[in-house]
Amino acid sequence: MTERSTEVLVIGGGLGGVGAALAALTLGRKVILTEESPWLGGQVTSQAVPPDEHPWIEKESPSRLYRRFRNGVRSYYRRTYPLNEDARTNDLLNPGGGGVSPICHEPRVAVAVIDELLAPYRSDGQLLVLLDHEPVAAEADGDRVSSVRVRSSRTGAESILTAPYVIDATETGDLLELAGVEHVYGAESRDETGELHAVDGPAQPLNQQSFTWCFAVDYDPDGDHTIDKPAAYDYWRDYRPGEFWPGPLFGWADVDPQTLAPRKRAIFEDPDSWQGAVTRDFWHYRRIFTRRHHEQGRYRGDVTLVNWPQIDYMDGPILGVDQGTVDRHLAGSRAQSLSFLYWMQTEAPRLDGGTGYRGLRPRGDLLGSDDQLALRPYIRESRRIKAEFTVLEQHLGVQAREAAGLPDGSEIFHDTVGVGSYRIDLHPSTGSGNGPRNYIDVSNYPFQIPLGALIPQRVDNLLPGNKNIGSTHITNGCYRLHPVEWVIGEAAGALAAHALDTNQTPRAIRNDPSRLAEFQRLLATTLDTRLAWTDQVRATRR
Repeated sequence: MTERSTEVLVIGGGLGGVGAALAALTLGRKVILTEESPWLGGQVTSQAVPPDEHPWIEKESPSRLYRRFRNGVRSYYRRTYPLNEDARTNDLLNPGGGGVSPICHEPRVAVAVIDELLAPYRSDGQLLVLLDHEPVAAEADGDRVSSVRVRSSRTGAESILTAPYVIDATETGDLLELAGVEHVYGAESRDETGELHAVDGPAQPLNQQSFTWCFAVDYDPDGDHTIDKPAAYDYWRDYRPGEFWPGPLFGWADVDPQTLAPRKRAIFEDPDSWQGAVTRDFWHYRRIFTRRHHEQGRYRGDVTLVNWPQIDYMDGPILGVDQGTVDRHLAGSRAQSLSFLYWMQTEAPRLDGGTGYRGLRPRGDLLGSDDQLALRPYIRESRRIKAEFTVLEQHLGVQAREAAGLPDGSEIFHDTVGVGSYRIDLHPSTGSGNGPRNYIDVSNYPFQIPLGALIPQRVDNLLPGNKNIGSTHITNGCYRLHPVEWVIGEAAGALAAHALDTNQTPRAIRNDPSRLAEFQRLLATTLDTRLAWTDQVRATRR
């Protein structure tokens, strides 16, 4: 068995893991970064989801490193694609032209950009990246994680990894369980947190946000790309998650997440809009490639990423259950997504009165996949550390703060290490024995990330670097998105490096005003991390 040691060990290579590694590397520390899939990047690559970003992202980027990532995406398209003059000279180029983000793009482009960002550190061994490696065990010595054992999915070989500081940047907080770090999952009760939208009665740990196995498609109106009928198709075609849904899940009718009223949308707003501008239909929201940015006649059509309500998996949780149950639900999610694709190709009502869009062609080749789906499922909710400080709905939720008589704007945290902005957006959850629970999608204010949410109550050398910080089921709904995940990881990586530089524990840094101020200056100057919103932005209701 191979043994390797480093200064900062980052387990999980999603956006948080990449941000953590880059921050520690920038501050001169050696890093080992592991990732269970073949691609670094998590949400934007192996899970294939274009960034969900706030409206100030172009002018008020959360950090220099995240800005370099975004600029790198645009630069990649300008350097390698046959862009037309309008696209090439557009400083705010949105490569895919999707509505969810100003930089909707193909997953493999993000892979290339992340590789470019990390390349200078790999040549001299300051950084070692282990792809296709998942954590399988962890050892603890008192209040410290002493080692992590990872296994290669390609060879089966195992390695023991050690470091003074370990960052759990996995998608589901795997190290928290493996190392016995105190944590929670699922929905806390209102009695525990006082949150306006928390569940009544006792906590519901198995009530977890749905996850989604995404896929990409283009459209060949004259072709027939129908896949084989999935074995579970009949089950999913007739599946209805609960009375709150207006009918079968497979349909163009769904639920408005904010009003909870039934609504109806088409896949295309009109028969030709699959190749046109942004509209309010399904197709254009997460479009990742548009031919209108390129030389005329070079590409036949657009590509969109299917991350739609019809493939949100609500049939059961994947945290707090045995591995057999996890495997069953992951397989169920894949079957649901493939069944929806088949339904769209064969049974979906068309705008022209016909049935089925047989020209929808799955593009697993653009997702690094050997089949029609993304490499990994899009996970919205993780295990979360029991932290020195837990972010609650009343710290940032508009309704919750109004109900508590608190002033407009989010809570100002003295120990801020970054900022973010997204609505409290919880997709339908697995519920707690009575079937799925409906959306929770409520307005909040742009917020800060408190350092206390990154400090475990007991363990001294493990830090969360993803959506496993000290948030709740409710506030996870806004701390889980792409830019926030990156900044959380970046703060964790910088904290580990600074702790090594000063020979102080993260807890001691946070709880000493002068040490905290020194760390915040490091973030603000060396990494150009934004620590606070302007008063005007902080009071904006989203």
